[in-house]
Amino acid sequence: MFDKKTVVDKRLISSISRKIVKGFDPEKIILFGSSARGTQTKDSDIDLLIIMDSKQRPAKRSMEISKACRPKFISMDILVRTPEEIKERLQIGDYFIKEILNKGKVLYARKAG
Repeated sequence: MFDKKTVVDKRLISSISRKIVKGFDPEKIILFGSSARGTQTKDSDIDLLIIMDSKQRPAKRSMEISKACRPKFISMDILVRTPEEIKERLQIGDYFIKEILNKGKVLYARKAG
């Protein structure tokens, strides 16, 4: 069955991902939560983990990307972590980050080289 809401969401998520890639050159963008599982409702937000190099504090990174890329009518949770921070979180057994990496949907991964 054709679900127009899902198609619109996929297009919107793709558009947001392209803006992030163009403006911030991340290493990786991972969609997680209900949008990644395909169980979103009209009240769901978009959850993204963005892995990129940055000297800024995590909250400032997230705010900067949100201001530049989040449509006004969509609720989003944006986590921005450096590759080193991801590695550290995995080393201490961070279940949340592990779940995102294992079950999230990779929207973008920078090509090596």
